[in-house]
Amino acid sequence: MKQRNSWYPIQILSTIFLNIVLILPVFLKAQQKQLSESIPILKKYDKEHLYRIAMPIGGIGTGTVSLGGSGEFRDWEIMNVPAKNYSTVTTGNDAPFFSIYSKKKNETPKSKALLGPIHFADYQHYEGRSVNHHGLPRFRNASFESTYPFGMVALSDSTMPVKIKLVGYNPFIPGNADASGIPIAIIKYEVENISDEAIDISIAGNIRNFIGKDGSEHTSDWKGDYIPIGAKENKNLYRTGKQFSGVYMYSDGVDKASPAWGTMALTTPIEENGKITYRTSSAQNDWGNALLDFWDDFSADGMLTEKMKLIDHDPMASLAVSKTIKAGEKKTFTFYLTWHFPNRFAWSKSKVGNYYTTQYADAWNVMEKEIDRLPTLTQKTIDFVNSFMSSSYPDVIKEASLFNLSTLRSQTVFRTEDGKMFGWEGVMDRFGSCKGSCTHVWNYEQATPYLFNSLAKTMRVVEFDYAMKESGHMGFRTNLPLVASSSGINVAAADGQMGTIMKFYREWQLSGDKDFLTKHWPKVKAALSYAWIENGWDGNQDGVMEGVQHNTMDVEYFGPNPQMQLWYLGALRAGEEMAIYLKDESFAKKCRTLFQNGSKWTDENLFNGEYYIQKIQTPVSKAFIPKGQMAGMGSKQIDKPDYQLSTGCLVDQLVGQYIAHVLGLGYLVKEENVKTTLQSILKYNKRETMFEHFNNMRSFAMGNEKALLMASWPNGGRPAIPFPYWSEVMTGFEYTAAIGLLYEGMQQEGLDVIKNIRDRYDGQKRNPFNEAECGHHYARAMASWSGIIQQSGFNFSAVDQSITFTNTPGNYFWSNGSAWGMCTILKKGKGYQANISVKNGSLELKKIILGKNLIKELKSNVIIKENESLMFEWPTGTRN
Repeated sequence: MKQRNSWYPIQILSTIFLNIVLILPVFLKAQQKQLSESIPILKKYDKEHLYRIAMPIGGIGTGTVSLGGSGEFRDWEIMNVPAKNYSTVTTGNDAPFFSIYSKKKNETPKSKALLGPIHFADYQHYEGRSVNHHGLPRFRNASFESTYPFGMVALSDSTMPVKIKLVGYNPFIPGNADASGIPIAIIKYEVENISDEAIDISIAGNIRNFIGKDGSEHTSDWKGDYIPIGAKENKNLYRTGKQFSGVYMYSDGVDKASPAWGTMALTTPIEENGKITYRTSSAQNDWGNALLDFWDDFSADGMLTEKMKLIDHDPMASLAVSKTIKAGEKKTFTFYLTWHFPNRFAWSKSKVGNYYTTQYADAWNVMEKEIDRLPTLTQKTIDFVNSFMSSSYPDVIKEASLFNLSTLRSQTVFRTEDGKMFGWEGVMDRFGSCKGSCTHVWNYEQATPYLFNSLAKTMRVVEFDYAMKESGHMGFRTNLPLVASSSGINVAAADGQMGTIMKFYREWQLSGDKDFLTKHWPKVKAALSYAWIENGWDGNQDGVMEGVQHNTMDVEYFGPNPQMQLWYLGALRAGEEMAIYLKDESFAKKCRTLFQNGSKWTDENLFNGEYYIQKIQTPVSKAFIPKGQMAGMGSKQIDKPDYQLSTGCLVDQLVGQYIAHVLGLGYLVKEENVKTTLQSILKYNKRETMFEHFNNMRSFAMGNEKALLMASWPNGGRPAIPFPYWSEVMTGFEYTAAIGLLYEGMQQEGLDVIKNIRDRYDGQKRNPFNEAECGHHYARAMASWSGIIQQSGFNFSAVDQSITFTNTPGNYFWSNGSAWGMCTILKKGKGYQANISVKNGSLELKKIILGKNLIKELKSNVIIKENESLMFEWPTGTRN
């Protein structure tokens, strides 16, 4: 018998290994999870709760397009201005959309728009076109899911052999403002073949080149239609890059100085198993023929045939990807929409530009620079939401805090060319609302500093270097362009100015930037000292604000009141802490003395046994009011002023205390009075229904909705003309009271207030990603992030390198504005164990504090780097 070669077993093994090497990647790719399967779901909306959903997709300061509840793309706000309900065209069938083509072997193909059913409210119209895409075949079933920044639309139809899940998002990575500020909407259609045989599938994106048409300019016809104008000689060009291809959109005719001038691109990654076809134009759009021409082309075979001739000023661009999907298989079709519009004016008469457009040459360059990073940025974003969702926080806290982060991506926020962040208070449908990064509004929010501290610091620089005069007078709105010590408006707001001092303290603590504090300390002192000018807010320097105080109610309060007083006490505490650090002993002593006097006086004179009230106190005459302390929006009478609080119970009377808790500054007034006051706010201001409620102003709660009123007068005494918003309901103020309740141990009561807010923003009645006040996406509503801080008892100081979690045990997501991670605290016998991990950035620590008295001081500093963790133990449950 012939002897077998001794190498034969090795050859067999080599062959097996080679086959594994060749086959394994294919197998793994086939088994790879879809993106949607990696995203934990925070909130689900059924078909009855889709109508109002519009989730903004875009970067910080870049503008956005919103994903609607039924899969539509709406609110095209990428051209430097708000554009609510703007679809780029006159309402009809011409708005941007995606569509699907499916074909089984030997069967007639089927095509539909990737949209859910039309809501009944949109059925009636004077010309049969009340809603965009009204004439397109649609899916019968739709639902929406979200864990912001991910929005997911599920589409299904018994007549179709596939199920669809659309995932839309933009990377969001706390601590990395640039990676969270890319002008891109990432759109992924996950298609599942639910039939028993292979199907040919094509998905096409369809969008007109609407450069020049931002929605602000329009004309009308004999029917009264809204017809946006501005496009001129726009061109579409198909391009192929190394890893992606698509249609690049530009304009030869739009004025290059216009806010609406720029570039766009619709692209898709180049894949081996996908065929890409395109069109850069369509037929002339008489009698809807442009859409007809596209639909006939696409629905015939799922492929697009190029139309070389550009007919319209806003030519239609179409991009299709075709794949074959086996029975039971899922495949993803990915599209990227990028944009680049450099000419932002905001509230300035001259261009202030956009930071993001300094990072890219045009919309195509966005993809060239980011295509390689997108998988990593996507994974980082998934890590963020997975960490956040794994936390012990109640779902309603997660929802309120996370969904309101969308405001950072809305047109409320922008970054000028030098990277500084600015904000409107909110936005109207077509214009920004209330210019100037208004201090008394932005005081409330905590999302920016705790997620992007570098951006928050730029806002403090603007306030102290530009909005404040050398005298210490800080205009509560900042004009653009910036001029050193001269950009503030001529009116100072007492709450706004005191709040900036507390915020400066916060930014210093979170960053640990000694130079930041040292450089600005003279200006911080001047801002606080301004309260002590003759006849000013605290002209007699007794720790009590008796002067005329312009404030966030858009009027002036005359005399001591809890809202301004607690802001003042908080500013004195922050000033004291900064002065101590800098060894400015005389200033620290003055702040301490005024704080102690003011705190004692407030409890003895403003607390009525249930809550804090105003004591109206008027100056002898208007001549005694310092220049720049009245805005002219309040009372015209000085001796008997209108628009006061008087004996009313104000919803946010403890706002200064709320911020002091967040910053770890302690109680500003008696602890027992704080708790009693919050109980009184709940008792007197809460409404179980609005059916019996009279409101002469704006309504943000109606019908059977539950809410906290801005004010009530349980013992009578309401002024004939109270402050303007007395009868309203506004979420930012409600969050202030709710989080105050949580800090005082009234967990269920606080959660109920927050739940009542989010129940109003349920997708059916209002948009869950748009809490309004004076405009959409109102900045004050980002106070909701404080719920995350309170529920973990989180406090971080980069100054003394300490981290604190007072609520134990639990699993807590944390973020200090430059890094983020998790802290898992376990009870171990009589002691505790804390595992602190860093998911992004790094963390330097010298002290770890759990609860009220578990303090671990390290012999030397430790640095926890990205993707590392450290375990700390308190074996006996005592300080060590």
